Amino acid sequence: MRTLSLILLMTLLGSCATLPAQTRDENWNRCKDSNPDLSIGGCTALIQSGQETNSNLSRAFRNRGIAYDDRGDYDHAIQDFDQSIRLDPNFADAFSSRGSAYDDKADFGRALQDYNQALQLNPKFEDAYVNRGVTYRKKGDYDRAIQDYDQALSLDPNDAVAYLDRGVAYDDKGQADRAIQDYDQAIRLNPSYANAYNDRGWSYYGKGEYDRAIQDYDQAIKVNPGHSAAFNNRGRAYMRKGDYDRAIQDFSQAIRLKPDFVGAFNNRATSYDSKDEFERAIEDYGQVIALRPNYAAAFNGRCFDRAIIGKLQLALEDCNKALALSPKDANTIDSRGFVYLKLKNADAAIADYNAALAISPKMASSLYGRGLAEQIKGVRLAASKDIGAAKELLPRIVDDFQKWGVAENKP
Repeated sequence: MRTLSLILLMTLLGSCATLPAQTRDENWNRCKDSNPDLSIGGCTALIQSGQETNSNLSRAFRNRGIAYDDRGDYDHAIQDFDQSIRLDPNFADAFSSRGSAYDDKADFGRALQDYNQALQLNPKFEDAYVNRGVTYRKKGDYDRAIQDYDQALSLDPNDAVAYLDRGVAYDDKGQADRAIQDYDQAIRLNPSYANAYNDRGWSYYGKGEYDRAIQDYDQAIKVNPGHSAAFNNRGRAYMRKGDYDRAIQDFSQAIRLKPDFVGAFNNRATSYDSKDEFERAIEDYGQVIALRPNYAAAFNGRCFDRAIIGKLQLALEDCNKALALSPKDANTIDSRGFVYLKLKNADAAIADYNAALAISPKMASSLYGRGLAEQIKGVRLAASKDIGAAKELLPRIVDDFQKWGVAENKP
């Protein structure tokens, strides 16, 4: 009875029981909010109110477009930017924002068209130079990207983002030291810039300075404990140092923060491989494949590990899937040769090892595997030559193959 009475009371009160409508000022505050959901709600209310000028409507559509873009809904974002531009064809910000949405869709040609139009309308539009630089960098046109970042910094010498982005372009060009200078400046301007620490760590990693890289990743994580990329990158540095347990800890944290982090799963699988924990590596390769079904390297990794533990038919299926995706990958051809070797199919193993060596003539595992297959066929002279060449290239190759369950046939 109590519940029925409450429902009846609310029905009688009608609109008195509902929340008051947002005022126009409140809707504008929401429309400008960095929270996409709040922004979309506030902007939509303004657009539907019928009380805004064309100029204000243009800005409401642009703000809502940015919110959609932040949510990854690029098509809706572009539709809103189209409306913003229709209402105000001289609104440079809307062209630049639409360019960013096209960039997010990897439609770089249309992105550049929009940035060019934004800069024609406003030649001193610093953000448009930065955004156009990003697109040029993604296209691999690093020199033009750097020119745009230079122009942006001439307009605003204190733009830490422009220094960061120029640093990335220099790093992509292979100029790690020049990149580090820009990251240094970005950090001087913004000491709490987690991405700058992360990207500087990436440059140090590329230079082989793993301890300095780890220091930067530490700082990035201190500033932003939710920085999944910094955990993944620090894990890669620990992996390079041979500290696989700490690497696995970092990859695991990256995955907790971002459960669909393909790179972290793949890196953790590689670390498990280095610890000879092949079953756990297989599980992680499976996660990679579930998230990215066309990732040939993950099929190859799982193929090899399944071969090691004796699941040879499943291994062969994985290698064949990898080769369907990447037919000329020497590592995968080598892996399938190993599967055939364990299946005692010497002819198929030799054929694959020959194919792998045609692509990569100094691949020790293919030379050694071919030698073992030649031993099975009784071709002793050729076997001895291949096994000797493999040992010269990689002295531990005998121990590796024994660990993987394959040994030489001593005469």
